[in-house]
Amino acid sequence: MNGAANGRMNGAVLITGAATGIGAACARTFARDGWMTGICTLDATRAEAEEVASECRALGSPAMVVIVDVTDDAACRAAADSFAAAAGGHIDGLINCAGVTRFVPHHDLEGLPSSEFRRTNDVNVMGTFQMIRACRGALERSGRGAIVNYSSIAGLSGVGSSAAYAASKGAVIALTLSMARALAPHIRVNAIAPGYVAGGLPSRVLDADALAAVETKYLETQPMKRLLTVDEVAALTHFLVAGPSGITGETIRIDNGLHLNG
Repeated sequence: MNGAANGRMNGAVLITGAATGIGAACARTFARDGWMTGICTLDATRAEAEEVASECRALGSPAMVVIVDVTDDAACRAAADSFAAAAGGHIDGLINCAGVTRFVPHHDLEGLPSSEFRRTNDVNVMGTFQMIRACRGALERSGRGAIVNYSSIAGLSGVGSSAAYAASKGAVIALTLSMARALAPHIRVNAIAPGYVAGGLPSRVLDADALAAVETKYLETQPMKRLLTVDEVAALTHFLVAGPSGITGETIRIDNGLHLNG
């Protein structure tokens, strides 16, 4: 019987980018297991976040929506403080799922403006770091704090939606290693590197025809002829936060075997 079912919370987890996609799936997964969930989102997606929060509450989680722009350090600190206060002064898990991208062919260097490169890295890398820094104290007070950062197969192999995106996700892997060393022994830090995920970020930045073409490509090229779901990526996230306490400094790839193609 999980914590929600027996009236006891298993922990408190703060999730960025949780209004949609993988982040929202993470919120539902933790709520189902009896965790208090903090659903971080921009004000522009507040309505979607409130819907996710309602779903989590129906599962027994005292979910709360936290409005935060992860590129704003003061906003990150305020979000961490407000959620920790609601959770009794600590945070047990931080999931850095907020991310942005724009599809630009890697060879089209002129098609990737410097402003887009900065925007991608501001959210994907700086946002991740600022949330870690903001939540550090509350995670240490937990006594079992765990962080999961979202990288991508793009960060491992230099592919993906744009060169800026690949660079940012590679930086997340390096940041994960750095933080795993720096925050031990009080906080564990790991990363997940998903391949293409149905219902993930591409579904929000591509039109229907382009999205269908991308999904067809992955169905043809992956050894496992299927698409990842947001729920299975969320399940891996839950494992890294709530599972064995000896796992830290790892980047775990989940890509239907795409890396086997060489």
